[in-house]
Amino acid sequence: MTEHPPHPAGPRDALTDVLGLRVGHARRTDDGYLTGTTVVLAPEGGAVAAVDVRGGGPGTRETDALDPRNLVPRVEAVVLTGGSAFGLDAASGVAAWLEERGRGFRVGPDPAQVVPVVPAAALFDLGRGGDWRARPDAALGRAAAAAAADTGPGAPVAEGNTGAGTGAVAGGLKGGIGTASAVLPSGVTVAALAAVNAAGSVHDPRTGALYGRLYESPAALPSPEVHAAAARRLAEAREISRARSAASVRPPLHTTLAVVATDAALTRPQAHKLAGTAHDGLARAVRPVHLLSDGDTVFALSTAARPLAPEAAAAEPAFGVHAEAGALNAILSAGADVLTRAVVRAALAAETVDGPGGLFLSYRDLYGTG
Repeated sequence: MTEHPPHPAGPRDALTDVLGLRVGHARRTDDGYLTGTTVVLAPEGGAVAAVDVRGGGPGTRETDALDPRNLVPRVEAVVLTGGSAFGLDAASGVAAWLEERGRGFRVGPDPAQVVPVVPAAALFDLGRGGDWRARPDAALGRAAAAAAADTGPGAPVAEGNTGAGTGAVAGGLKGGIGTASAVLPSGVTVAALAAVNAAGSVHDPRTGALYGRLYESPAALPSPEVHAAAARRLAEAREISRARSAASVRPPLHTTLAVVATDAALTRPQAHKLAGTAHDGLARAVRPVHLLSDGDTVFALSTAARPLAPEAAAAEPAFGVHAEAGALNAILSAGADVLTRAVVRAALAAETVDGPGGLFLSYRDLYGTG
């Protein structure tokens, strides 16, 4: 088993440990709904942003704006939402909320002349509440943005069946929202938030262990008896779900979404690298991953509150380059680690849902806390 040097978590072990970032959730679970939206709100003035899409079936909005070759230098918010392509309407509500506050890309001399660029990605949860047409809209996006704004600095982040994780399912188990953070020896904070909704599994079908926990020492392994009983219950739940409306899609479609963030000052290309290497953390925790039936998407944000490598500024040019590369490598490694932990926390925070769209058992109902 590979061991990774542990970094202490931030005060909340959450994305909001990157000070300036705020997280808001909104969801609906009535009248055939089982879906929601999560908004990550940047500090006023925005954050440097990037994205890396690895899944074969992404549903996204404004991701081209994050290409380092393009014009917009910072974004005010990122939206993760259920509802597949329909759910991207939630980003319109967030954009309207930002415009009303004069936040966005300035396009004229009047402070009101802004165009909020709101990158968004959607996961597939259609029909899981029983009604195929029950999906997030602009009003739900606005509610999630307002919820984010109403939180204080460093506020805790709700996990489990909330926001974009409300209708999430991972390999037949109930998925959800998870978050985690790490503070590096340099003082830099790196954190992640994930909406786990995967075609692949978050747990090993041979042992029942969560894949992401296999990197812990010692690894947490359920007893063979507990695993055998859990496997039987999960197989039964899958058969029940196939008989309900959630089974109307063959094969099932999914997508895991994540935001990885740091307070270190990253350039847009460096943020893009962070988004890409964070996918390694997703691959540790979900198997298989990045399938054609997934649209796995990772956003990266930098609030630029800390220098990337303070010693590089006073160093000789050659050494300065090495110092900056070393500092960036530490952030890249931590980004993958915190995303692995965020997926584990999503699985442990999720709660069983038994409704007209299917029976989605939680990991804790099957295995306990592990």
